[in-house]
Amino acid sequence: MSPVKSPARPKKPARPVKSRNSAAGFKVVNHNVEKVDGICLATGVAQFVDDRKFPGLLFIKFLYSPHAHARITKIDTTHAEQLKGVRCILHYGNVPRVLHTTAGQGYPEPSPYDAAMFDSKVRYVGDRVAAVAAETSDIAEEACRLIKVEYDVLPAVFDPEEAIKAGAPVIHDEPDLRGAHDAKRNMAAHVGIEVGSVEKGLAKADHRFEDRYELGYAQHCPIEPHVCITYLDDRDRLVIRTSTQVPFHARRICAQVLQIPEGQIRVIKPRIGGGFGAKQEVFLEYVAGLVTLRTRRPAKIEQTRAEEFYASRTRHPHIVNMRIGVKKNGMIETLDMKALSNTGAYGTHSLTVVCNCGSKALPLYNKAKNVGFIGEAAYTNLPVGGAYRGYGGTQGFYALESMMDDIAEKLGMDPLALRRKNHIRLGESSPVFAALGEGKEGYDQAMASCKLSECIDIGEKEINWAVERKNHGRGPVKTGVGCAILMQGSGIPGIDMGGATVKLNEDGSFNLLVGATDLGTGSDTVLAQIAAEALAVPVGKILIYSSDTDFTPFDVGAYASSTTYISGGAVKKAAENVRRQILSVAAEILSEKADNLACSDGHVVSKKTKKKISYRNISLRSLYSRNQFQIEATESHVSYVSPPPFAAHFAKVAVDTETGLVKLLKYVMTVDCGVAIHPKLAEGQAEGAAMNGISYALTEEFIFNARGAMVNASFLDYKLFSTRDLPEMKTILVPSYEPNGPFGAKSIAEININGPAPAIGNAIKNACGVRLRSIPYTPEKVLKAIRRQSAPAAA
Repeated sequence: MSPVKSPARPKKPARPVKSRNSAAGFKVVNHNVEKVDGICLATGVAQFVDDRKFPGLLFIKFLYSPHAHARITKIDTTHAEQLKGVRCILHYGNVPRVLHTTAGQGYPEPSPYDAAMFDSKVRYVGDRVAAVAAETSDIAEEACRLIKVEYDVLPAVFDPEEAIKAGAPVIHDEPDLRGAHDAKRNMAAHVGIEVGSVEKGLAKADHRFEDRYELGYAQHCPIEPHVCITYLDDRDRLVIRTSTQVPFHARRICAQVLQIPEGQIRVIKPRIGGGFGAKQEVFLEYVAGLVTLRTRRPAKIEQTRAEEFYASRTRHPHIVNMRIGVKKNGMIETLDMKALSNTGAYGTHSLTVVCNCGSKALPLYNKAKNVGFIGEAAYTNLPVGGAYRGYGGTQGFYALESMMDDIAEKLGMDPLALRRKNHIRLGESSPVFAALGEGKEGYDQAMASCKLSECIDIGEKEINWAVERKNHGRGPVKTGVGCAILMQGSGIPGIDMGGATVKLNEDGSFNLLVGATDLGTGSDTVLAQIAAEALAVPVGKILIYSSDTDFTPFDVGAYASSTTYISGGAVKKAAENVRRQILSVAAEILSEKADNLACSDGHVVSKKTKKKISYRNISLRSLYSRNQFQIEATESHVSYVSPPPFAAHFAKVAVDTETGLVKLLKYVMTVDCGVAIHPKLAEGQAEGAAMNGISYALTEEFIFNARGAMVNASFLDYKLFSTRDLPEMKTILVPSYEPNGPFGAKSIAEININGPAPAIGNAIKNACGVRLRSIPYTPEKVLKAIRRQSAPAAA
C-alpha cells in the first residue's frame, strides 16, 4: 500500500442521520430464542471434526526445527521409513514447492507469498521440517525422532527493531518470494498516511504528548486445538473435514498448494470448539490432503496444546509510538501513531493487522485536523503472528486510550470529559476511513448509528465514577477506576461477501444454507433469527446448514466481525426474495394483488378480507399444482461501509503497593451493537471478549529462552484466566438502529477485547499513581514501577 498524503476531506460535514430503535416491533429478532444447536451441544450429540471415525485412518506428526534460523543441508529418512507402520514421509525434497500465504483472506491476499509446505530453510524454533504419517500417533512420533537432519545454523534476530536495521540477518532471502515490502530489510509490510500536517500541528499545539507502548505475544487457546481429517470420496475427490473459520479460503489455498482444481476438493466445517482468529489460517489441511492423495487413505492431524503455542499462530506483538497535540481546552488537534509489528517468521496478516492498529483507533477522535500513521511489520525468528480477535485494534487502542488519561491529568480534566469533547458522533465521519483500510485505501462513511455518549453516561453511573476516582482506601491496598472508549467495524468494506440460499419446503419450513461459519459464537442461531423475522415464522421453522463448500453458497468466513452484518445481510435478502415469491403465489390463490397481502405466523393474510392461507398450502401449490416452481432464492451481500459498534469500558482495581498484585474488582461494559439480534448471545460475546482481554492485560505472555524457544507452552505455565478468575462483570447493551445492517444490527464479537488493557492500566494509574506502558501488568512489573516512582522521594 503506497503512502497517502492528505486525502480530500468531504466538502461538507456528513449529514447527520437520525438514529432510531425499532426493535420493539420485532417478533423474533432482539429476542432470546433457544439456540438452534443448544440441545445437541448440551447432550454431546453435535459432531466435531474428530467425532467421526474413519477405517484405516493414518495419524500425522511433525518434526520441528530446534533452531531459530538454519538451512537444512541434509535430511535422511531411511530409518524412519523402515519403522513398521510408517506409510508416508513428507519433506522439502519430495513435495512441490509452491509459495503461498497461509492467511485465510480474500483473493488476492494482501499477505506475502513467503511460505512453502516444507522448505530447505527453517526460520524459528518450531518451524516444520518433515511430516510422518503412520498407523498410530506413537509410531509417527517415533519415526520423527528417527529422521536425521543436518543443519547449517544461521544468525537469528528476535527483536523487531533490530530486525529492520542494516546488517541484520535476512530471514527471507528466497528469490521466489512475492509480496513482502522489503525482504532485504526484513520488512514484511509497510503503510503510511498523512492527513493535514502532523509536524505543523504538533508545533502549534498548546500541549504535546509522546510515549511508547508495548504489547507482546498471546495465544488464542481455543478449547479445541487445530484438527483436520482428509479422505477420498466415492468419486475420488479430496474431502477435508476441518476445524476452520474459512472453509472457502481453505479450499482455494489447498487447491493452490496441491496443484489440483478447486472442484476436486470439498471442505466441510462441522462444529468448532472456538477459533478467535487462530483458525483463519490454512497450514495443516494441505499436508493431510497430500498424505491422503499419496496413500489413498484417510489421514488426521491434531495439534497438541504445546503445538498450539509454538507451531500455530499468535497475536502480533506491537511497539506503538504515539504523539498527540492538544489545545488548552482539551481539543485534540493532531494524532500521530507509528506501529511496529512483529510478524514472526512469516508474514501472515502482517499488512492488514498493522493497518488496523491505526484504522480502527484513530477515527475515534475525529476532531483532529492532522492525522498521521505509519505501520510496519518486521520478520523475526520467532513464532508466527496471525489473525487474533481485535486484529490490530487491540494494539492501537492500548496506546491511544492510555495516553488520553495522561492528557486529562496534565490538563486537569476528568478523563471522561476529555473523551466527550473529542469523540466521533452520529452523522460525523473521519478522513481516516477513506485513507486507511485493511491493506489498501478504505471507504468514506458517516456514522449512521452511534450511542457512544450514552455508553459513557451509563457506564459512569454503574461504576460510581465520581466517588471511586477519589476514594482510594487506606493502607497498602489502593483502589482506583479507569475507562477506555472504543469502536471497531462490521466486516471489511468492499471486500467481504457472504451468500445465502433459502428454500421453502412442503410443510412450511425453510432450508437456510449459508457459507458463514459458526465457531461456537451462535451465528447459526442469529442467522436463523434473521431469516425467521423476514419470513414471519418461528425460528424452529428454519433448518440451517452451514459451511460446506459443495452445498452452501460462498462466504469469506468468520472474521472481521462480519457474520451478523455481512452474512446476515445476505440471509435477509434471500428471505425477503422468498417472501415475495410466497406472496406472488398466494395472490394467485386468493385472487388478490400481492400488495394487499401480508405474511404472519407462517401464513399469508389478506389485509382486506382477512382470509389466510398457510405456507404449506402455498408450497404444495407451487410444487405440484399450477405454474409449478421451487420457491427459493440465493442472494449475496457486500457492503461499502463498515458500521462501527461502540463501547465504553470501566474497570475498578485494587493494587497492593507492597507486592504489586493487581486484583480486578469490577468490570463494566456498555456496548452499542445496534439492534442485538439475540441479546443473551451478544452479552456472551461481549463478556467472552472482555475476559480474553483481561487475561491478556494481567497475565498472558510468551517466555523465550536465548535460542528463541518458547519455555511456557502449556496451560500450567501460560497463565490464562478462567471462569474462576472472573471479576464482578456487568454488560449493558445500549440499543441503536444501524440502517445498513440486517434489522438494525452491527457487530459485537471483537470490540470488547480492546478495552481491558487500557482501562485496567488507567485504573492502576488512578489507584497508585504509576503509569505502565506495557502488558501484562504482572506484580513484578507493577511493584518495580511503584518503587521507581517512590525512589526520588525516599532519596
